[in-house]
Amino acid sequence: MWRLILDASLIVQLVMVLLVVASVLSWLVILVKARTMKVANRASDEFEERFWSGIDLAHLYDGIRRKTDVSGMEHVFSSGFKEFLRTRQQPAHVVESTHRSMRVAIAREGQDLERYLPFLATVGSTSPYIGLFGTVWGIMHAFLGLSGAQQATLQMVAPGIAEALIATALGLFAAIPAVIAYNRFATDTDRLLGRFENFSDEFVALLARQTAGRGVAEAGE
Repeated sequence: MWRLILDASLIVQLVMVLLVVASVLSWLVILVKARTMKVANRASDEFEERFWSGIDLAHLYDGIRRKTDVSGMEHVFSSGFKEFLRTRQQPAHVVESTHRSMRVAIAREGQDLERYLPFLATVGSTSPYIGLFGTVWGIMHAFLGLSGAQQATLQMVAPGIAEALIATALGLFAAIPAVIAYNRFATDTDRLLGRFENFSDEFVALLARQTAGRGVAEAGE
C-alpha cells in the first residue's frame, strides 16, 4: 500500500493528501459536534426540569443573568423574560413582543447549532469526485506509460491502476462518515430547535394567561 502511494504520480499524491486532510478535519468536526449536541440536550433537559418545577420565574431569570455564557433554552427563556419585564406595562403588546424576542433568540441558537454542518456537507458531496479525479488521472498516467512499450502486459499497468483506485477508496473513506454525520446532526439540530419553539409557545401562553388574569383582577378592582 505504502509503495503504491509513494510511486504514484504527483497529482494523485496531492489528491490523496487532500482527501486525508479532509477526512481528519471532518472527524474533528464530528467529535466536536457530537459533544456540543450532547451538552445542549442535557442543558435543555435540566432547564425544563427547573422551569416546570414551580420555581419563581424572576428568581430563575436572575440566576441565568449572572452567568457569563448563556446558550440554548436558557438563552431563549432569558430573552423572552427580559422583553416581558420591559413591556409588561403595555399588556396589549407584551405577548407579541416577548414571542418575537424569543424567535430571534431561537434563530441565533440555530445558527450556532448549524455551525460546521456545511463543511461536513461539502466533504460528503465532493470527496468521491475528488477521488474519482485522482483515479482517472492515475489510470491515464498508467496507460501513457505504455506508449513506448513494445508489448503491454497486466503487470505493467496493474500498479498504476491500483494506485489510482486508492484515490477512490480514500474519497469514499472521507465522504461516507461526513454524510452520515451531517444527516444525524441536521436531524438532531432540527429536533432541538423544535424543542425551543415548543417551549417558546408554552412560555408565551403562560405569560398570556398571567397577563390576562392580572388584567381581569385590575378591572375588578
